Amino acid sequence: MQLKSISLINYKNFSDAVFEFDNKINCMVGRNGVGKTNILDAIYHLAYGKSYFNPMAIQNIKHNEDFFVLDGYFEIDAKKEQIVCSLKKNQKKILKRNGRIYEKFSDHIGLIPLVIISPSDRDLIVEGSETRRGFLDSVISQSDKIYLQQLIQYQKVLQQRNALLKYFALNQVFETDTLDIYNEQLDMLGHQIHYKRQTFIELFTPIFNQYYRIISADSEQVQLIYESQLTTHKLAQLLNENISKDRILQYTGAGIHKDDLLFEINNHPIKKFGSQGQQKSFLIALKLAQFEFLKKQCGNKPILLFDDIFDKLDEHRVAQIISMVNNDEFGQLFISDTHPERTENIVKQTHQSYKIFNL
Repeated sequence: MQLKSISLINYKNFSDAVFEFDNKINCMVGRNGVGKTNILDAIYHLAYGKSYFNPMAIQNIKHNEDFFVLDGYFEIDAKKEQIVCSLKKNQKKILKRNGRIYEKFSDHIGLIPLVIISPSDRDLIVEGSETRRGFLDSVISQSDKIYLQQLIQYQKVLQQRNALLKYFALNQVFETDTLDIYNEQLDMLGHQIHYKRQTFIELFTPIFNQYYRIISADSEQVQLIYESQLTTHKLAQLLNENISKDRILQYTGAGIHKDDLLFEINNHPIKKFGSQGQQKSFLIALKLAQFEFLKKQCGNKPILLFDDIFDKLDEHRVAQIISMVNNDEFGQLFISDTHPERTENIVKQTHQSYKIFNL
């Protein structure tokens, strides 16, 4: 799988730009603020239908403009695919594949497997459980459309149950029969989602551990721990037990929307006990494991985006990552860096074809 070219119109700091890419390594180099990361984000946008860095879609439109258009040409399984994503102010975002508009963005997820490694990944460590659940769901959804639909349906039923709890409080009524309908749906969907998350972690963890050992030279032990109320309880039971509290808070307090993925180093939270280098190595191993998992599930090497990947990494850890490129484990790579000479020296070591874009 390769991205052949992309055009950006009124996207972030770009008015009108076209880039034609090498099939192996592409390097965006230049000082801070010139748009290196924005190009990577545009590629991500075409794969996921949204920005990695700014969830507010309208804020991706260039200042003083009314719309943006991203137009990318991919080659997937020897077939050409054109993906266009556009947004006009006060209108819905449009995503098209070969000229046909997607009715649901979820239908597009998985067509272009892609992994991004960025300094902003640190949010996975420092932010709350919602961020880590988002990572978990994103990886599984790229190779399991049924899971994605189950997740969408669960969120829909959850919103309906929460709206019902608010209605009860506002009108000082309580209808057990109506609530039971939502409880049954949440119970069924919740356990299906929980099972797939648990299965994923069992498959994913050995891959993650392997990459962390490579990057860190096996210097410490790391753990991924899936934490869920449904590991030890039935959701239907939890919903019934918590109904008094739910009625007071007007919110559903039990379910897979409370799950978390714990990150540990030597059996302690990496957020508190991991150095900056260890945390960055942890996150890179996490994303490389995502890459390897998707490669196995999809049968294609995902596109890999390295945003400022060499910042704060020592020479040994950089060398370990580069060796993976030489072993042809990766497909098409996109790298952003502020140091053109450092970037070129690194990619020359891979003995692969490459293209450098000086911005």
